[in-house]
Amino acid sequence: MLARKLSSAEELSLLTLDEIGALVMRSFPKAEWNGKNNLREARRQLEICKGFNIGWLKVSDSGYPVLLKSITNPPYLIFVRGNKEALCGQTVSVVGTRQLSPEGKKAAFNFGYEASRAGISVVSGLALGADGYAHKGAVDSFMDSEENGEDCSSLGKTIAVLPCSIDQVAPVSHVKLAENIIKSGGCLVSEYGPLIPFASWHYVQRNRIIAALSPATVVVEAPNGSGSLITVDFALEFGRDVMFHEACFNEYAKKINETVKQNLEKQYNNKKVTRHKLEVSVQGFVDEGAPVIRNFEDYCKCLRECPGTRSLNKIQQLELFN
Repeated sequence: MLARKLSSAEELSLLTLDEIGALVMRSFPKAEWNGKNNLREARRQLEICKGFNIGWLKVSDSGYPVLLKSITNPPYLIFVRGNKEALCGQTVSVVGTRQLSPEGKKAAFNFGYEASRAGISVVSGLALGADGYAHKGAVDSFMDSEENGEDCSSLGKTIAVLPCSIDQVAPVSHVKLAENIIKSGGCLVSEYGPLIPFASWHYVQRNRIIAALSPATVVVEAPNGSGSLITVDFALEFGRDVMFHEACFNEYAKKINETVKQNLEKQYNNKKVTRHKLEVSVQGFVDEGAPVIRNFEDYCKCLRECPGTRSLNKIQQLELFN
């Protein structure tokens, strides 16, 4: 609204908070605003972006991801390090726990690798665990093709959505992975410009972007209350498909889940977490109809199937249609 009604950032910087409120037809009782300081900070961020080759897309730009633009609260600006074009192709989001089982590590890596080979870019959050292995799978797909002298142009890339400012990498242990994502034609994305201080609620905001950037989200492993299940909630809210990898149900994952549930119950009894965080689970989503897949090939097959067919056994089908 401000972009439509004002001619420049300088004009905005001269307005009071009440004048801004009048333009956008809302009030900001708890907000603080210093237009001149904000303009100065914006210019400093712009210089950093130029110096570090950081690009950006406004929600009104033609290159802004269509799926992200379709949600109710898309970021006005997204900052990009690497190949912006990676945001324009086919995508699949992959999420999961940091406490990944050996089976889960293999599942996430293989899924990322095969998706890339099929020309589909992998979206995740660069976190330890499932995110990192999915990114690594896509990166290795590129590296293997390049080593074999193959044409890499048709490969899917990988897109890492950061919870921090675009000039940082979180976690720091994934700095090398972030470099390889860019080298392989992918990109890092954040809605936070350079020098923006990190806040814990950025993780949830990051998860909504991961869910929004793809038509489907695949969960590799996720114990009760996992942040990955927040991404699932967003995906469902946005009308996206959600699938769960069979790795969610291996014995190691079940043991981790039991330990997590016990800890959550203690926290709930001490009023430190909500009942929803305690009770939300992979099994709950599957019981409600979410499909379970074995691998990337199975994911593609599932997309072509009639919705709900995987969640119904023969007895349930008979009950449904009789």
